[in-house]
Amino acid sequence: MSDADRLSASATPGAGDIVQLLLDGQARTKADLVHLTGLARSTVSSRVDALVASGLVSLAGEGASTGGRPPSRVAFNPRAGLILAADLGASHGTAAVSDLAGNILAASRDRIDIAAGPVVVLDAILDEWRRLLRDERFDGIRVVGAGIGVPGPVEHSTGRPYNPPIMPGWDRFDVPEYVRRSFEVPVLVDNDVNILALGEQATSFPDATNLVFVKVATGIGAGIIVGGHLQRGAQGSAGDLGHVRVPHSADSSHEPGEERDLEALASGSAIAEALRAQGLPAQNSSDVVELVRAGNAAAIDATRQAGRDVGEVLATVVNLLNPSIIVLGGSIAGAGEHLLAGVREVVYRRSIPLATQHLSIVQTQAGDRAGVLGAAIMVIREVLSPANIDAAIAADERWSA
Repeated sequence: MSDADRLSASATPGAGDIVQLLLDGQARTKADLVHLTGLARSTVSSRVDALVASGLVSLAGEGASTGGRPPSRVAFNPRAGLILAADLGASHGTAAVSDLAGNILAASRDRIDIAAGPVVVLDAILDEWRRLLRDERFDGIRVVGAGIGVPGPVEHSTGRPYNPPIMPGWDRFDVPEYVRRSFEVPVLVDNDVNILALGEQATSFPDATNLVFVKVATGIGAGIIVGGHLQRGAQGSAGDLGHVRVPHSADSSHEPGEERDLEALASGSAIAEALRAQGLPAQNSSDVVELVRAGNAAAIDATRQAGRDVGEVLATVVNLLNPSIIVLGGSIAGAGEHLLAGVREVVYRRSIPLATQHLSIVQTQAGDRAGVLGAAIMVIREVLSPANIDAAIAADERWSA
């Protein structure tokens, strides 16, 4: 991203716009910032001084002298605040603490039961956040935001899960309000696939501005990044690939005239059901992965077919959105190359040549922390938006405790 792109669309760049220029980690002099913003030197000086006083910006040595006293340089201070992040799945949850640059400073992963309901699960996450924050490294640094990913649809504007299939008791539960009872900070909630897309992009493909992350597990969903921005749609339900009907084709695993949802054909649960019908001991996604890794031919064939079914839907996505990278994640993607091979087989054949000319279809590379990293990034972009920084400076708020 260029320096000009980091500036907001405001007619007169404010303190928040100066922070955007410093988020790349590069230290700059006030003269540099005058050149980049077009503001008067006195205006830049007063805004930088306010940012230094707030703790968001710190002194970072001296620049090259052109005669006389060398100018001082300033840089963004990622330790000005802490972000709490959580990635909740059906059976496991990860809690983490990050700085304002998205560096994960502490994290833990524990078993949870999402079906136990929001109070039980959120209380466990809140307790874990409190435990992580007792680390002496965090003394004197205040929490400035919290982000949570959940395995179901979320109305992003309110942070409330909306009729989530595997989350009984969570429907329309006010997650942000509940968390704010313990931490009085902005709280953002999103679908787990969206935060995985943010985490994958930041970790593995920082230069990719058009990326689709597809999670194939108990359910199937996609996080869509277009033009560098996560696309949630009008209500937050963008990317729900699992409920897209899959038409019959020569590659189909279902009968002609029997159009079924992708999730009913290619999710871990659907693959396990198909294997049970063949007499194999497969109750869930984990059992499918174990059978594939053990070299079971039926499980390998079923997983590759699931990839073809996913590919049928992704071919339309490729033609419509023209991403440069499709990343496959989720438990079934962990079964090796078989799902990936099925997806590639269909996408490259059914998508238009121009759309696939430079398209890469790869397995996730970000690891277990992609979700909490994405949750942290989601919150960082909110709390460090130019408007919110300007409001904090106007209120003379200090970021560090």
